This record gives sequence, C-alpha cells and structure tokens, in this order.
Amino acid sequence: MNVFRLTGDLSHLAAIIILLLKIWKSRSCAGISGKSQILFAIVFTTRYLDLLSSFISFYNTCMKVIYIGCAYATVYLIYAKFRATYDGNHDSFRVEFLVVPVGGLAVLINHDFSFLEILWTFSIYLESVAILPQLFMISKTGEAETITTHYLFCLGLYRALYLFNWIWRFYFEGFFDMIAIVAGVVQTVLYCDFFYLYRSLPRITSMYMIGDKTHHP
Repeated sequence: MNVFRLTGDLSHLAAIIILLLKIWKSRSCAGISGKSQILFAIVFTTRYLDLLSSFISFYNTCMKVIYIGCAYATVYLIYAKFRATYDGNHDSFRVEFLVVPVGGLAVLINHDFSFLEILWTFSIYLESVAILPQLFMISKTGEAETITTHYLFCLGLYRALYLFNWIWRFYFEGFFDMIAIVAGVVQTVLYCDFFYLYRSLPRITSMYMIGDKTHHP
C-alpha cells in the first residue's frame, strides 16, 4: 500500500467520523443531506458484497466493515434518532436522476458482465455523484456549518489523494482501471468548487445557485 492510498483512506475515515460526531454531539442533523448519506450507504453495500466470500487483508476487511457500519449509522441518526432536526424541505434533490442513469451505465460499461461486477461498477459510478444532494442542499439554504465544510473538505481530499494513488500504481505496479479513474476524476471535479469556497464560505450561494444559472443537475 502506498502513502497516497493510506492517507486517502484516513481522509475518508476522518470525513465519516467528523459527520457522525457532528450529529451526535449537536443532537442535530441540520444541514446534512440524508439523501447523500443513503447514496453512500448504497455505494458501500454494493461494493463490498464480497466481504464474506473473499479476504485480501485484515486492513481491507476492517475498512469495509467500518465504512458500511458508519454509513448505516449515519442514516439511522438522520432518519430515526434525530429525525425531528432533519431538513427534508431543503434536501429535495431527485436522486432517481442519479441512480437510474448510473445503473444503466453500469450495465453497459463494466469489466465483466456478471452480477457482482455490475454492482461493483454501479458503486463506483454512484460514488462519483453521491455528494450532489449535499451540494444541492447547501445551494438552497445558502449556508453550511463549519463542521459540514470540514466533512466535505476531507471527502474532496480523499478523492484527490486517490488520483495520486492511481498514478503511483500505474507507474510502479502497472495498474490501470479506466472505470475507477474516470469516475474518480468526475468526483474530484465536483469538489473543485468547494475547495475554492472552503476559505470563503459566504460565497457558496452564488457559486452553487440553482436558479437562473444551473450548476448541477
């Protein structure tokens, strides 16, 4: 494992922990898109269906369990324990506009036309756009809590580090996965605006406004 993958995984884990702590400590899920969290739960579920049938390493298995467990814990906190604080009115992104095209693309473009491979490909494509409901929600409210921006920053950092991971693996291991790379680039591009806005949060509204000028689907 190279340093880019390790730091990328740690950034991803940090993002998840930041979000869970934010919800638990504040006893509120205000500003958090439940739809994005459901999409991430679907991503991890469809990607790690081989959890019980294959073993790569202790580290790999632990990370899979943590990702799945934390994803469903987050969904539970939003839609059950702290449901009264969930802002469903602003979390109105039409996720079917993501899931249906991504599902069709996974069937058409994959490495192998098998059930598990199609689901793995589906998870890769879906992860690249799963954050859109969260960004859409920020655009509607025109604001985001500091903790939410830290969460998004860590997610963006995770994707950027994984791009370097793929470059490293191509040069030193000969590894090249076009599906994962293209999806990763798309996801990183979606975070680019947020990286720019990270130090000047009040400008989020003007950059992501979905009214006169559409920025996201």
